[in-house]
Amino acid sequence: MTQDAIARLLGIMAALRTPGTGCPWDLEQDFASIAPYTLEEAYEVVDAIERGDLGDLRDELGDLLLQVVFHARLAEEGGVFAFADVAEAISDKLIRRHPHVFGDKSAASPEDVAVQWAEIKAQEKKARAERRGIEEPAGLLNGVPPALPALTRAVKLQEKAGRVGFDWADARLVLEKIREETREVEAELGIDGAPHAPAVVEEIGDLLFAVANLARHVGADPEQALRGANAKFERRFGFIERALAEQGKSPKQSTLDEMEALWQAAKAAERE
Repeated sequence: MTQDAIARLLGIMAALRTPGTGCPWDLEQDFASIAPYTLEEAYEVVDAIERGDLGDLRDELGDLLLQVVFHARLAEEGGVFAFADVAEAISDKLIRRHPHVFGDKSAASPEDVAVQWAEIKAQEKKARAERRGIEEPAGLLNGVPPALPALTRAVKLQEKAGRVGFDWADARLVLEKIREETREVEAELGIDGAPHAPAVVEEIGDLLFAVANLARHVGADPEQALRGANAKFERRFGFIERALAEQGKSPKQSTLDEMEALWQAAKAAERE
């Protein structure tokens, strides 16, 4: 049944991309044009997981799978690779990177697996560079994709540096670094609070990098933490809008003090 479902999906994608009879929108797409949709669908998968909605998760995983099928179809049309090659490649990689399951290696803990995974990945990277006839840059941080969300990339950079001991020993030391960066932001704002761009932007970047580091040290994903904060802000601001609507007012017709009082009421209601 699974193979039939995949074959059906691949057939639908082929039909959509068939000149003359296919879909005009699908036919004009290329790798670059659908890349933003690929990112969007990945985030929607995460959203469904965080909401605990398994029905939505099924649908969003389907949307994400469509992105894989779409990219594979474009590559097949260009004579580069097909969907089967994608599936074969990831299967080979999973077997190669799990020698403790499919080979004669051992890994007693998730930490052991992570170390082994990193070593195998480094070997693969070196072999790939040799096949291409290029010299792999020697930097430890090389290979962290620039296209990652900034907070996620910050954590990955920090993790790589941490493997060779370039790291804070205690989360409280990172917290002190955050205080230091906050003071530097304050200094760039000046006495009147007017930003001295671009210096203030640079200092805010340093502050965010330090906050991402704190999240890493306490075992939190900063992207997930920020998504949670966003959801909380939306929920509480929605409370303000509803409360004001009951008074026949909108936020624009209200004072900051009125909205702050309702914000505190929203927080109190959540605690209860």
